[in-house]
Order: sequence, then C-alpha cells, then structure tokens
Amino acid sequence: MAKNKTGFILFVLTSIIIAIVAIYLRSFLIIKPYKGSGNILIIEDKIFGNIGYGDNNNHHNPFIFKKERVLVSSNIIKQEIDPYLHWDEKSEKVTLTTKDKTIRLKTDSLTALVNSKPVEINIPATKVSGHLYIPVEFLADFFGIQIKKFPEVNRVVIDFKKEKRKIGYPLKPVGLKISPSVLSPVYDFAEKGETLYIYGVMENWYRVRTADGIFGYVKKDALEVKEMTISTTPTDANYEKLWQPTKGKINLVWNYIHQKTPDMTGTPKIKGLDVISPTWFSLADENGTIDNKADKNYVKWAHDNGYKVWALFDNGFNPEITSIVLNDTEKREKIIKQLLVYADLYEFDGINIDFENVFYKDRDMLTQFVRELTPILHEQNLVVSIDVTVKSQSLNWSLCYDRKSLGQIVDYIALMAYDEHWATSPVSGPVASIGWVEKGIQSLLEEVESTKVLLGLPFYTREWEETPANDKSNLKVTSKALSMSDAKKKIKENKADMVWSSDSGTYFAVYKKGDKTYKIWLEDEKSIELKASLVEKYNLAGTAAWRLGLEEKEVWDVLYKKLKPEKL
Repeated sequence: MAKNKTGFILFVLTSIIIAIVAIYLRSFLIIKPYKGSGNILIIEDKIFGNIGYGDNNNHHNPFIFKKERVLVSSNIIKQEIDPYLHWDEKSEKVTLTTKDKTIRLKTDSLTALVNSKPVEINIPATKVSGHLYIPVEFLADFFGIQIKKFPEVNRVVIDFKKEKRKIGYPLKPVGLKISPSVLSPVYDFAEKGETLYIYGVMENWYRVRTADGIFGYVKKDALEVKEMTISTTPTDANYEKLWQPTKGKINLVWNYIHQKTPDMTGTPKIKGLDVISPTWFSLADENGTIDNKADKNYVKWAHDNGYKVWALFDNGFNPEITSIVLNDTEKREKIIKQLLVYADLYEFDGINIDFENVFYKDRDMLTQFVRELTPILHEQNLVVSIDVTVKSQSLNWSLCYDRKSLGQIVDYIALMAYDEHWATSPVSGPVASIGWVEKGIQSLLEEVESTKVLLGLPFYTREWEETPANDKSNLKVTSKALSMSDAKKKIKENKADMVWSSDSGTYFAVYKKGDKTYKIWLEDEKSIELKASLVEKYNLAGTAAWRLGLEEKEVWDVLYKKLKPEKL
C-alpha cells in the first residue's frame, strides 16, 4: 500500500516537472511568424498579404518585385500613403498628389509627369491579373517614406519619415513574444542594442517591430526607450501661403470682362485695393479648351498700380460640359497646361477658380481637379483661390463643394455671400442681409480656417417688381440688377423714402407704379461697412467684391478703414 502511494506521488511530481519544463521550453520556442505563402508587406504596424496572424488585408499580392524594384498595389497605396490616389481606367493613368506635387503615371510608360514636367523612371506602373501596381520607390521622396527590401523572404517594409519616433533597445538578447505573457512562445529574438519600433503598450509589455518586419511583445523593463528624431518631414508639410498683403486684410475685387478687356489707362488708383480678378478664362467645350480674353496691357496697368492679378477661370456654369471634363484625366491635364502657359505669358500672380452649377455627383472630381492643379500653380508662385456659395440644400449650387477638403488645398476660399435672393427668386428680398451673411460665415468656418476665408461683398442691388397675378392671391416677381448709383437714382426719381432696416442691414425703399410694387434693399457704403466689420469679428483673410464698376467711390474709403486700420 505504501509502495503504491509512493509511486503515485512520484508520478504526480514527474508530471508537474514535465509540465513546467514544457512551459519553460515553450516560452523559448520560435514560431514562424508568417505561415502563409506569397509576399508580405509591412507598413509601419500594419501587415498586408497572406499571413498566419493579423489581418489579411489583401486577396492578391500586396507587392511584386520587378527588376529588383518594388511595385505596391494601388489599393494599399491609396489606403496607407495617398488617400487621394486617382485611377483613370480609360486613359490608364494614375494620379497621386501631395501639397506641392502632382504626379502622373501611365501604365507601361517609363515617363512620369511631376508638376506637368516629364521625368524618366526605372519601372512603370503595371497591371497584373487586373490589379494595378505602382513603383513605390519613385514615390519615396514625395511622400516621405523609407523602403526596405528583403527579397530572400519575400518581404518589404515601409516606414514613414517622422519627426519623432519611439524606439526601444534591448538591454540583453530578448524574445519577441506572440502575446504579452511570459509563457508565450516567440516569433524572433532581438539582440542587445537592436533597434525596435514601439507601437503600443499593454500593461507592462510593449508591442514592438524589428527593422525587417517581425512583430512581438517585449517586457518594458527589457528595453531602454528613447524618443528619437528619425528624419525631417516632407517639405510640403511646412507649406505656407505664398502671398499676403503687407498691410491689413486682403481687399479683392472681381472685374467682369464681357467680350474684350477694356483699356484701363487713366483709371484712378483705388486706395487699399490689393487684388484685381478679371474674368478672363472660361471652359469652352467638352474637350477642355479654355476661352481666353486676357490682355498684357491690363496686367501691366494693374502691376503699375500695385495690384496683384488673380485671373478668374470659370466653367461656363455648364454642368454637362463640366462633368465630361472633370471625369477625364487627360482633359484635366489639358486645362492645367493651358493655365500654366497663360499664367507665364501674361505674368499673373494667381488663379481664381469659379466653378458653379456643378453636378453633385461630380463633387469629388471637382476637388480632385483642384488638388491636381494647386501644386502645379504653387510651383509657379501663383496664389490659388476658389469661390464657393453660402451653404444651402441645392445640389448643383451648394452641395457640390467639399468645402473642408478644398480649404485644405487652396490658399483662399472666397465665400460668395450674396444672391440670398437671386435674379429669379420667387420672392423679393435683399441680396445679402447681414444675418444671412453672418450665418454663412459661421457655417463655412466649421470646415475652413478663418484666415483662408475671403468674404464676398455685393456692389450691386436689385430692383424687385411685384405684379398681382390673375387670381389676385399670388404675385408675379421679377428683378433687375442695379449698380449702387442707379439704385439710388431709381429711389430718388420715384420719390421713395429710404428707411434703415436693422433686419437686413440695408436701407429699404418701396414705391408703386399702377398695380406694380417696386422694392429695393439698397447696398451702399453703410451696408458694406456693416458686412466688412465681420472680417475683424471672425478674423477672416479679407474681402472679395462683385463687381468693379457697380460701387460708389465712398465704398473704397469704407473698405480701407475696415481692412487697413491704422495701428494704435
């Protein structure tokens, strides 16, 4: 009986010892980290490919080797490197953008375009089994990435150049555990002093990655941890506005050019005016041809008077033609090249983009066009601005603008804070009541930083004609746009009283002719001063007025006082 008891005890002890030894040995057992077949791509702490752990993010090879060069799946580049990557199946061109570069690659072509300039590359973008692969080494400097290749194990590691990175150095050889547990097996061993990238903390464990892309957990006390400066960020991260006025806020006025640019010789200089924007360029057809009304003498006159010239480019307000052009990479390229040629030929200082009446479905392509255009114009020291309407529920006139994205791309956004009651409005009313304007500013500032916003001001007003309809219960409403002086003349001729309306922030006048009633909410120096006061209140970049020639001279004195105040 005692003998049996002793045997049982020995059996139990032996089992415990074997279990302990097994656990101890297991903690040093090396498990192959990537069990699947195919290529493995590591981008920082993310894993792509057919792997044995982690997320299987791709059902096809995340990258391929070609002539010892690495080509990465465009899907992954779009997900991790350039979220704005655009692939045009029709032209077989892929476009990538940074803040200061627009890069175009065509499949199977060894010539790329960088800001419209041809650059020879070693390996082209390539389609394999229906998937697009992009030569990522060519993109390295543009996107601030470092690429390490390990062809012997079919692995590539991509890291971003960062100003700061948390690095760990083992104090002695250490195993990279599969899980944060002393009993866990390991994927690999790191030598003393080896560089480990730290990506997370779980209690007293760090999640780390080796330089060649092996992940694991290491106890905190096993590492010496430092915050290191690895590299500077890409140059475009520090991009600043190309131009700001030497004094005060920007004072811009649009100059409507109908067919021929007028001779401005002898036109008095406007005190405090910084920028003049002539409406010179318009999208003429679905081929991307630009109609040009520019004039060198006008630019010389402007520069002689100290004005910057931001030539306006509009889309003709034709949504069908706009849609065709925006959705074609080659036509967008054509437009950009034309604008570059004209900017150089006429010596512009900037381009103002005025695309209106755009299909809502083309909202992202409008943003893409601006994203492609802006870096190229910036390289030529051109200021880029775009005009947007006050927010409303109109698809083509308001929702077509991705204001947040546009505000991150361009130098300035001009808020067209007028036409509250537009030319064919079914009811009469002011073109820009003060409350409506202020709400428009507040709404835009939810998405765009204030120092990029130019407040659009109306130099015009409307005379509204209200006629009783046949059933007498409704009104037929029509309007006519008037300059400030013509509106005052109308009021005077009809012996109407002007009464200040605090609701609209304008003077209001009404008069009758037969069964017709006429109403005018007058824009003048007082209403403009009230609106211009919002520039200081919301710390806006300045104002942009529509349009030159409709104002009275007193308005310029008001704008100078509000935008160029003397220092106390």
